[in-house]
Amino acid sequence: MAAFRPRQKPVEVARVTATAGELLEVLWGRASTAPASASQMRVLLTLEHQDGINLRTLCDALASTPPATSRLCDRLVAAGFVERVISKADRREVRLHLSNRGRTFLDELRARREHELQAVLQLMPVGKRAALLEGLEAFCDAAALQIHVNGAEPGNRTA
Repeated sequence: MAAFRPRQKPVEVARVTATAGELLEVLWGRASTAPASASQMRVLLTLEHQDGINLRTLCDALASTPPATSRLCDRLVAAGFVERVISKADRREVRLHLSNRGRTFLDELRARREHELQAVLQLMPVGKRAALLEGLEAFCDAAALQIHVNGAEPGNRTA
């Protein structure tokens, strides 16, 4: 007979998940994002998933202003991480693309972060790792659904 375990309330799980997120930030700090700032990382990750978007769409995705977003892109273009390409459909529109150097940077950053995670996961019992994997897969599914249902607009959340 299985022991009765009360279901954890979302507020309790959210607290522990937030703590785990903070610990990940500390671990991933060892896998530095230099030479990209946190804001620049958001641009790179957005372009990775929305290749070829224009500046206005990027501004919306970042909840930022055109001048601030343009300056971020200027620095990323100078670093060789982003490319600006004039749209074939409308010469006034510029499309933003992650460059090969930008993709390589993200790949290498992910590898360094994964290495840090593997070191922590090695310290966990196998059964707990399996439970973590199952829980994280369910979390990712739920988060993707939440993003899809509510859109990516800031402040557009349900209770």
